[in-house]
Amino acid sequence: MNKQLLLGDEALAQGALDAGLSGVYAYPGTPSTEITEYIQAAPEARERKVHNRWSANEKTAMEAALGMSFAGKRALVCMKHVGMNVAADCFVNAAITGVRGGLIVVAADDPGMHSSQNEQDSRFYGDFALIPMYEPSNQQEAYEMAYRGFDFSEQTGEPVLMRLVTRLAHSRSGVIRHEPQTVPALPAVSDASQFVLLPGIARRRYRALLEKQTELLKASEESPYNLYTDGLDKSLGIIACGIGYNYLMENYPDGCPYPVLKIGQYPLPRRQLTKIAAECDSLLVIEDGQPFVEKQLKGYLGNALRIKGRMDGTLPPDGELNPDIVAHALGMDNQSVFDASPLVEMRPPALCEGCGHRDMYTILTKVLREEYPEHRVFGDIGCYTLGAGAPFHAIHSCVDMGASITMAKGASDAGIYPAVAVIGDSTFTHSGMTGLLDCVNEQADVTVIISDNETTAMTGGQDSAGTGRLESICAGIGVAPEHIRVVVPLKKNYEEMENILREELNYHGVSVIIPRRECIQTLVRKKRNNK
Repeated sequence: MNKQLLLGDEALAQGALDAGLSGVYAYPGTPSTEITEYIQAAPEARERKVHNRWSANEKTAMEAALGMSFAGKRALVCMKHVGMNVAADCFVNAAITGVRGGLIVVAADDPGMHSSQNEQDSRFYGDFALIPMYEPSNQQEAYEMAYRGFDFSEQTGEPVLMRLVTRLAHSRSGVIRHEPQTVPALPAVSDASQFVLLPGIARRRYRALLEKQTELLKASEESPYNLYTDGLDKSLGIIACGIGYNYLMENYPDGCPYPVLKIGQYPLPRRQLTKIAAECDSLLVIEDGQPFVEKQLKGYLGNALRIKGRMDGTLPPDGELNPDIVAHALGMDNQSVFDASPLVEMRPPALCEGCGHRDMYTILTKVLREEYPEHRVFGDIGCYTLGAGAPFHAIHSCVDMGASITMAKGASDAGIYPAVAVIGDSTFTHSGMTGLLDCVNEQADVTVIISDNETTAMTGGQDSAGTGRLESICAGIGVAPEHIRVVVPLKKNYEEMENILREELNYHGVSVIIPRRECIQTLVRKKRNNK
């Protein structure tokens, strides 16, 4: 028996490798990052030449994975939940084209917003696209679903969405592996009518997708991941989704007295839902995320049955669940065994000592506050977002990847001066370039600061797509070369940085300043590895 201690992310990655994976495509984002990193480090991935380079963003990752599927090989595409918004165009249409080689799309959701702007629930995307979904309750299931999911994808001809949550992605458990599969690649698609979504073809493919829903429902009702366990006390029936099942069973180590329907595969298994509804006086839905199942049940079962969960306040409407919250919803008197020491205090996140972003913000705030009291600085997603906090209090917005440049443009269009955008090198190539093109096309009065630490630092120091090419990218987009300025953010260069910033702020047009210095963490790591 081959048993390993693995994170949920790692278990999923190993399951994909053992299933004969040919390529993983991803953009780093917590809590999904470790899936791709595990594959990158795996000896079998190197031996089999499994593709594992980072993509520029989630949309390009989704499209490349669909291309590998088109060629008849098995592909995995990974992202965090907000990355689903970026990938959505291809993702939804992939349900209509269908797939050739098995394709699993992993969305790692972040209930509680531990490292995210929102806590959206990716199950809504799977339901919207009308494709099957998996939601593992533990690390072993994450492995099993990946190991068997490619077969299921090929059998149904559809991509499969696998939804994780942070707590499962980043906790460890023993995982029993199966024998690695040797999977011959399927022939590449030869019928262009499958993937050419002209309206006439798309209408036909969409009708076929709708007709396939009966097959997908039957697969869900027969799935080993949807488990009905009877109980003697019929006053309550419990529907527990994904990791919610673990939270429930931690409170009942000797077995739950109520009937329990564990959900791990979607669409919802209607036969089992009808059974638990018919036998129980009321239902409690435990799901770590938004009330996805709870809302659907109200449509399935009507209002005659009392359905409890997040919507009626039995469970909190936001944040992640845990065994204590579930116990409270069940009326159990649970006491915490350990309390945090009163000496332990929360420490707000801050930029690392020695970080180049610190020097950039020091000069930016000095110049703006001295000379431009009406300034506005539009921030973006990355380490430099921490410039919103003490001691800098430097940025006025942080909405989504790439929004700094386009929001600065819109504010400039509305008369704000100066309008400054702060964006990182990886975020710029992810989704900032198109905003810069809008600025160039209209000669917007904006100053764009691309704070370049030569890596994707916020998620652990992965490769950045624009390393060494930012100036040529900006020039290619159309920024005048004389207004593309590169500086090294160090104290000895503060005077030069001040002068450049003042010159570009006074220039009424598009200017780009690139403070460039390697991330202090990746630099330390390199020095350590070279010893």
